Amino acid sequence: MRTNDAFVFHTRRRLCLVVLFAFCVAGCAVGPNFLRPRSPETNGYTPEPLASQTAAGPTAGGEAQRFVRDLDIPGQWWTLFRSPQLNTLVEQSLKSNPSVRAAEAALRVAQENLTAQRGIFFPAVSAGYSPNRQSTSNTLSPALNNNSTLFNLHTAQVNVFYMPDVFGGNRRLVESVGAAVDYQRFQLEATYLTLTSNVVAAAVQEAALRGQIASTQDMIKLEGEQLELLQLQFELGAIAQANVVVQRALLAQTQATLPPLQKQLAMQRDLLTALAGRFPSEEVAEKFDLSTLQLPLDLPVSLPSKLVEQRPDVRAAEAQLHAASAQIGVATANLLPQFMLTATGGSIATQLSSLFSAGTGFWGIAAGLTQPIFQGGALVARKRAAEATYDQAAEQYRGTVISAFQNVADTLRALQYDAEALQAASASERASAESLAIARRQLELGDISYFALLTSEQSYRQAALALVQAQANRYADTVALFQALGGGWWNRSNVVAEQTNAQPAAAR
Repeated sequence: MRTNDAFVFHTRRRLCLVVLFAFCVAGCAVGPNFLRPRSPETNGYTPEPLASQTAAGPTAGGEAQRFVRDLDIPGQWWTLFRSPQLNTLVEQSLKSNPSVRAAEAALRVAQENLTAQRGIFFPAVSAGYSPNRQSTSNTLSPALNNNSTLFNLHTAQVNVFYMPDVFGGNRRLVESVGAAVDYQRFQLEATYLTLTSNVVAAAVQEAALRGQIASTQDMIKLEGEQLELLQLQFELGAIAQANVVVQRALLAQTQATLPPLQKQLAMQRDLLTALAGRFPSEEVAEKFDLSTLQLPLDLPVSLPSKLVEQRPDVRAAEAQLHAASAQIGVATANLLPQFMLTATGGSIATQLSSLFSAGTGFWGIAAGLTQPIFQGGALVARKRAAEATYDQAAEQYRGTVISAFQNVADTLRALQYDAEALQAASASERASAESLAIARRQLELGDISYFALLTSEQSYRQAALALVQAQANRYADTVALFQALGGGWWNRSNVVAEQTNAQPAAAR
């Protein structure tokens, strides 16, 4: 074997050994392997056992609602209110609301960033061609073997650069970017849940306002009729003019409460229109009344161990914790040696036509290793910062979980006590209506004074408005429970398809 050939042989053998070593140790990755946080060790949402059902009242929306443990939530949970208009408006909002479109775009950005980051696992290959005309001095040795000092030089070459992921720093970096994809995916689900909940809650509030307006208009009609009666009695000399004046003032006060309610209704319509992704001048056609909504009677109460799986905000916080864990590995790998492999091959000639002819080729291979020695403590500080970031993310995750449990507990409390409030409001409204009817008959017979009737009218007006609001509260509480439990996103057909066709980004 000639000396030059022996040198090339030994060079290739050393390079192969370096590559083999790199791939042998590439199976490990420095830094902690992420483990999902354990579910909270709690058996319920309230200190005392949850009642089996709420109170019931003899009025619209007063049915008893049953709490069903571990009942699953449908992906389109709003259909449980049995309102075609509501279903239509929610679907319109999901198609046109800018916040959903923006969240979808953010997810696509994260997915493309992950695809781009995975390119770090492969060699970087580039090709180049460089034509060059040169003139060399006769004082120096001629650059060409024909002793010409003026010549054209054509160079074509391919360069290959590869950094073996010996200590797993690149894998941790891709893992972190994959966790960012999971974060954006659950941010999209949170946006979806927030939008649908806001639409349904806004529809319930519109229905409540329409009920309060109708009740106020009925009261205005009733007080107007009473004013006409008092005016007639005054003309007949049966009562004093002061009674008529007081009734006229009461009617004016009741009429004054109507415009604020109408203003709130108009603003609520603007809100529903905006949620549907439209301008105020393009008002949605759907209108809502409490009589068109049915109260869901079976309410899901997810097991506490499942709540952390169902809440998009908890899953997003978990993804951030995962990304922070992977960044510890990235910072650790930066403290360790970095391996580099390069290869170059090409051809050089003075004539383009002979660029790839025999004898014009050249090549080179090289391996390198870089070990950080001193950088003023920057790399160690970055590792400690990554560990502190993980601690921060862990506490933020814990805070998100506690808030999630608080949301569910608050909603369960509201469902129980608002059902009792509706029961009481219904009884109060019925009693006030009966009292007013009796007072009107007694006044006609002269058995009571006008001021006794006035008290009955005011009591009935307050009771009627309170009843409408109590009815609306039960619908709003039901919406809040579905939202607090995660909204059933895992049962939507498009989400099931995504989970079937692809693993979570961080696990790829």
